[in-house]
Amino acid sequence: MKGTREAVALPRATQLLNHGPVTIITSAHDGRSNVMAASWAMPLDFNPPKVVVVVDSRTLTRQLIDASGVFGLQLPSRGFAAQTLAVGSNAGAGLDKFAAFDLETFPAQNIDVPMLAGCITWMECKVIPDDSQRHDLIIGEVVAAYADSRVYSNNRWHFGDDPDLRTCHYVAGGTFFATGDAFEVAPVASGAMG
Repeated sequence: MKGTREAVALPRATQLLNHGPVTIITSAHDGRSNVMAASWAMPLDFNPPKVVVVVDSRTLTRQLIDASGVFGLQLPSRGFAAQTLAVGSNAGAGLDKFAAFDLETFPAQNIDVPMLAGCITWMECKVIPDDSQRHDLIIGEVVAAYADSRVYSNNRWHFGDDPDLRTCHYVAGGTFFATGDAFEVAPVASGAMG
């Protein structure tokens, strides 16, 4: 059973990345597209929402992002870990990774980039130009965000009993960790601590 893609309020979009999961970046320009895994992605600002991703300047993904000025940023789940490893371990220059790994896509709402149906959250980003950039950092403004209602709704993550719907964190050598169980802590009264 698939969940529905529900809009995430833009000022809350960066909450999708707060727990540091592995991400997948999609890009396209002039009839060519690519997909790659990226562990270095983080929220940067709330309003407008901004994210930072690190994409090596020598990759096809970076070339496509630089040419188009847009990219898709998605969160895969544990059930999509094999595909995440595949798109992160293979270069796109000589390989159509969408076809090679049988990746189902759908069109983005506001940018011309394919989005991955197998993921559980999606952010559409426009690059914020930075002429002083000397690193592989890309700053993007989130222009649309949506999430699978089975795991994120009402501005909250709610991972259930299905382990395949948990986000994951990539370590190295094909090893991932799934996001663990949630727990709550009662707020500490102001002035009660040291």
